[in-house]
Amino acid sequence: MAPSIHLVSACIFAVTVFGGGSQSFAEGPEDPADPQRGWSMADKYWGPAAMAEARKAVQQEHGASNAYFLQADRFESRTNEGEPQLLWDAQGWFGGDKNKLWLKSEGEYSFNGDEFEDAEIQALWSRAFARYFDVQAGVRHDFAPGDDRTFGVVGVQGLAPYWFEVDAAAFVSGDGDISARIELEYELLLTQRLILQPRTELNFAIQDVPENGVGSGLSTAEMGLRLRYEIKRQLAPYIGVSWERAVGETADFVRADGEDPSSVSFVAGLRLWL
Repeated sequence: MAPSIHLVSACIFAVTVFGGGSQSFAEGPEDPADPQRGWSMADKYWGPAAMAEARKAVQQEHGASNAYFLQADRFESRTNEGEPQLLWDAQGWFGGDKNKLWLKSEGEYSFNGDEFEDAEIQALWSRAFARYFDVQAGVRHDFAPGDDRTFGVVGVQGLAPYWFEVDAAAFVSGDGDISARIELEYELLLTQRLILQPRTELNFAIQDVPENGVGSGLSTAEMGLRLRYEIKRQLAPYIGVSWERAVGETADFVRADGEDPSSVSFVAGLRLWL
């Protein structure tokens, strides 16, 4: 037990002293056996095999272990111009630094109709391909009233420059219908606890799907602005406003059903995470 502790300590010491402080080490060759590399001094003293085991232990304890995260980004009541709704938008993951299992769900429940207007769940495998971005692939299932559908999903999610949160995905249904969704969010800190969050969601379709009221091209657009107060980082009530608009042929389908293609909602809800 004692030698292992010494090896791990030597590994941490080598990273701290040799790996991060000197410009010559930082710019040195990538070969671990090269004397310019920070690991090599410990390798020469303890031996490459022993140090490989020590590095594995360090990585396991300092970043390679599995963790989980769950967040309800939006859990809110919406006025919806006299037809109130409950909306949820939640996601979470389990995994390590590179590979994760993501679960996402969102939908709307109508209080007037006492029914779910939209509801979906996604299960995605996610792998980091850049410092702030993951590529994701998996399945999505819709629980729309009278029309359950399943889609294949491929997309990217992460932080763009200037800290814009991006979630973009393409969907292919079992019938071959292709659609896409882009969500953008930004957090503007007015104070350390009072945060203004603009949000935009755009939905696209490659072809018309009349039975689902979807036209080709840009089908719907949503823009919202929410002001939240973080009582704790994990618990934040908010208020805001949301504007939705059906576009193009999708708007024609909405009008044909006797509905208004545009609506404005005042919202109030909670943002939760753990």
